[in-house]
Parts: sequence; structure tokens; C-alpha cells
Amino acid sequence: MPSFKIIVIGGGAAGFFGAITAAETFPDADITLLEKNKTVLNKVRISGGGRCNVTHDCFDNRKLIKNYPRGETFLRPLLKQFDAASTVRWFESRGVRLKTEADGRMFPVTDSSETIITCLLQEARRLGVQIRTSCGVKSLTQRDGKWQIDLLSDETLLADRVLVAVGGYPQAASYGWIPDLENSSNSHTALVSPVPSLFTFNTPGNPLLALAGVAVPDAIVRLVGTKQEQRGPVLITHWGFSGPAVLRLSAWAARDLAQLEYRHEIRINWLAALNENQIREQIQAFRQQHPKKQVASQALFGLPNRLWTALATEAGITPTDRWAELAGKAQNRLINLLTNSTYAVSGKSTFKDEFVTCGGLATTAVKSETLESLTQPGLFFAGEVLDVDGITGGFNFQNAWTTGFVAGKHIGL
Repeated sequence: MPSFKIIVIGGGAAGFFGAITAAETFPDADITLLEKNKTVLNKVRISGGGRCNVTHDCFDNRKLIKNYPRGETFLRPLLKQFDAASTVRWFESRGVRLKTEADGRMFPVTDSSETIITCLLQEARRLGVQIRTSCGVKSLTQRDGKWQIDLLSDETLLADRVLVAVGGYPQAASYGWIPDLENSSNSHTALVSPVPSLFTFNTPGNPLLALAGVAVPDAIVRLVGTKQEQRGPVLITHWGFSGPAVLRLSAWAARDLAQLEYRHEIRINWLAALNENQIREQIQAFRQQHPKKQVASQALFGLPNRLWTALATEAGITPTDRWAELAGKAQNRLINLLTNSTYAVSGKSTFKDEFVTCGGLATTAVKSETLESLTQPGLFFAGEVLDVDGITGGFNFQNAWTTGFVAGKHIGL
């Protein structure tokens, strides 16, 4: 009697987790994992600066799902099957201990992504999953109750079930080999147009570029012309602005920014914890106590000295100007720059080579409890190929583990 054949397309986190879970759940199945590149788990390897941000220590699922600009409602029932706490238990039961950093991100105690890669590879091989690299898929079609996978090498494979876990594509045309989930012969209406998420802002004319490396722990970044804003650390870079607040804004405003073609303005309040009246009162008090001190030489409010000096200079304050002599207009300009600096953005840069896609296959096209296609029986999806994406902090990997697990658990039924 021929064995039950499962093929997983995509050798990333979701694909491996789906293949491993399927092999554990259906030990008699013949499982093959296909990866188009020469190596597998490439995104795992580079994530977190090579340390792999496995997940986040947010173990309250109601709070966890608030970190997904797209997919919050979709993930809610899936996390009941496999959540962040499940991820920690899964890895630690296989000898991989995780640690939590101050911001909630969780990494292997080895601080090496190779620890995670080795664990996944060992589990897959132990369970008999066949791993094939340099196997790009050209087409996927259903014929006589079987799935036919035509490879770019002109080889043809057959499977009873298929899990697609190829990650996100930057162009809509790249999804063309995936069967139409709306069961229409000429349109991929189940595809949500893909655009980038999680990127930094390029500001070529920014007078602060010389301060690359300077960071402010608590700022507010606003997208001019919208209600979109994010609060958190901001990092000045050689090309513009980065840091958690900028990355979160790029994620939540991904569609707005794409429509603007990444040419827009942002406003930064460098003192998120204070309102304008509080800032003015503290400056007035400092002026009275230290009238002879030079304005630009000593930063107030805990700001980095270099940033304070740059903002003072932009406000028209010279290095020799003292608080006692500071004109009211110059003080107002300084306060405005502290709370409402405006910068023209022209372009974006991918954050540490960790490209994330906003968009993909619509979550409404799959069954919410199993991740099987509603219109193509035997076809399952997991990971970023679906229209689910999180902010930085381990949330995108958690989506991969969760959806990979759920698809793998149900793919042999």
C-alpha cells in the first residue's frame, strides 16, 4: 500500500515547524520539504543580528495579538493551539534554553541562531523528513485527487497534501504559481496586494545625519497627514531614522506609506513624556537658576548632548549664547524643535535584511482552525505567505511557529 505523501514547500521557520509537527502527528506519512535556495532557514540565521529572536515573553494572548498590524483576529483562535508559552516549552524540551531580555525579546542562551537551526534540522531528520534544497516550484495543480508539483528543474512530484510556507513575496506576480483560492479561472482575488513592512526612513536632507548612532529612549514619531504615530526609542542613522518607534510606524502605516511612494514627512517629539507647557516651565526654571550657562553646551531633559546642541543650533542659538540673553523667539523655536521637528523622508531601507511583507494570501481564504484552503482541499498554508505580519520583537517568528504547528497538526486528517 503506497504511503501517504505530504510535501512542504518552503524551508523557513513555518515550513520546518509544519513538517516536524506533521511527522510527529502522522508518523506513517512520507514527508518531503522543498527549499528553492541552496540552504534552509536563512531568515532564522540572520534574525536578531544572528542571535534569532525566537519569540516574545508576552504570554497573555490577548496582549500578544495586539502586536500584529495584520492578522490579529485570525491569530486569536490559532494561539489557543500553540502560543508563545508553547514555543518556549517546545524548544526547551529539546534542549534549547531561552532567555528573556529587558524589552521582552527571547533568544537562545547561546546567543546564536545556529542553535535554533541545529535543533530544527535534527528534529526533522530524526523524524524522517526528507529535505531537498535548490528545488524551486514552477506550478502546483490538483489532478485526480493528487497534488502535482512541477519544479523549475522540470521534475514532477505528486502528493496527497501540500503545505505552502514560502514566506512573503514583494510582488503580486510572484504568487502566480499558487492555485487560485477563490476558485476562479482568471483572477487571484484571494491575494492581498503585498507591500513592505518593517523598514527605516531615509532622510537625505536631515541636518542630524552627522549624529549617526545617537539614540533617544522615549520619543513620538508621527506620519504627517495621518493619525498614525508610534512611541518608543528612536535611533539616528547615517541615512535617517530607525529604532523601535520608526519600525512600528512603518508596520502599522505600511499601506499609507506605500501609497505615498515612501516620500512624505514625519514629525518627531523628542520628549514624549512631557507636554509643551511642562517643557516651557522647566526651561524657565533652569534659566532663572543658571542664567550664565551657555544654552547649547548642556543638554536638558536627559537628551543626548550632541542632539541638544544640534537642535539648539537649528533654532538659531550660537555656542556662546547664555540663558539670560536668550531671546523669546529663539526659545520658542527650540521648544518647537524639541516637540515637533519635521523631516522629509525620501525612500526606505530594510531593517537588518529582515524583510517582512504586509499582504499575501487573504486569511479569509483558509479554514480558521486548520489553515486548509476553503476551496482547494488538501492545500494548507502557514507563515508569512498569509496576510499576517507583526512588529519586531519575535512576533513574526511566533506567527511562523503557531501557523506551522496548526497546519502540520491537521494536514494528515
